[in-house]
Amino acid sequence: MADFTLDDLIDCYRTGIFPMSDARDDDYLFLVDPPMRGVMPLDGFHIPSRLARTVRKDAYTIRIDTAFSQIIELCAEEAMNRTSTWISYSIQALYQALFARGLAHSVEVWSKGDDSQLLGGLYGVSIGGAFFGESMVSRERDVSKIALVHLVARLKAGGFSLLDCQFQTDHLSQFGVIELPKADYLVKLEQAIDLKGDFYDLPRTASGRDVMDILTS
Repeated sequence: MADFTLDDLIDCYRTGIFPMSDARDDDYLFLVDPPMRGVMPLDGFHIPSRLARTVRKDAYTIRIDTAFSQIIELCAEEAMNRTSTWISYSIQALYQALFARGLAHSVEVWSKGDDSQLLGGLYGVSIGGAFFGESMVSRERDVSKIALVHLVARLKAGGFSLLDCQFQTDHLSQFGVIELPKADYLVKLEQAIDLKGDFYDLPRTASGRDVMDILTS
């Protein structure tokens, strides 16, 4: 792990590879290069009608990049269906360094009120016009889904062309995630990396209505 630098990590993403670990306390890092890649077509993003109504209601406060480390820690916590995590402390340190360099971001969902609490969200890596989704977490119903909707709108507004979801899952399939063979994925990745995506083109204070207007226009 000591020989794996931040620049090595950036090079991995540029070539379609991403890191994982076997446990929170594991210092060993291995690189994953799957033959099939889960990709979310930004123009083919499907929002279930109930979720669309929830997003428009703005029942939560959405913040961008205010609690990056906390989101990673929430993602790494044990859950009912998972007793271990691939997000080791070493990997977390690398992503926090990416965040400090402006190459990683979090979309956070907070409760409203004076005692606002972080209820979940997601984080990922941003290079050029490619966003690599790393992990998402919910502490209330639909929270991670709301974060995903806000992310996709932000990427569309900012001129991104690729949302890499790593793997196709049942959870993500409902939103339109598809699988691409590695060769096809690498073509899209190369094209996306050459773009100049702007993660902040959409204001950080964008409302649920703003987000839905972007996604339905």
